[in-house]
Amino acid sequence: MEVHLIPRERYDETERSARLGQFRAEVSPQHGTPYGMSRRALLSPRGLPCNPPPWGSLVAVDLADGTVRWSVPLGTTEDIAKDPAAIVSGTPNLGGPIITAGGLVFIASAMDNYLRAFDVETGAELWKGRLPAGAQALPMTYRLHPGGKQFVVIAAGGHGKLGTKLGDSLVAFALP
Repeated sequence: MEVHLIPRERYDETERSARLGQFRAEVSPQHGTPYGMSRRALLSPRGLPCNPPPWGSLVAVDLADGTVRWSVPLGTTEDIAKDPAAIVSGTPNLGGPIITAGGLVFIASAMDNYLRAFDVETGAELWKGRLPAGAQALPMTYRLHPGGKQFVVIAAGGHGKLGTKLGDSLVAFALP
């Protein structure tokens, strides 16, 4: 992370810019000090983390014995890379998965604009649906009535601090 001290007289302006999405960093007032603080991910000139990928994975752990059952890089740099020829798998992630009774793991926490479904037993990616913005959030699932069609819903609002595309959509997908 890149951390900067902000002199008190400039803090309110910086915080306002962050709230409006004009300054893409986390800010904190640090009450009782002469400085506020900003923090954002330290990225390479290509807009990616400085260490080698993958930077994030979806991992299934067997809770009975603590072993890793499978691990897959999660997401791609497709929507954030400045150089399309340099797309890699395994982005930083923020958000968690939901697991259905039918053995599907839904997750949309990567830095690309997709909701993905994985097989809970193997980790195989079975499906991905395009979203209008980043969805660094936890999906939810529901049925309108017992035995009815099941839906998976995700808030695609993006994440200002991570630099993903911002939006204000709530997207629902029907399960087959």
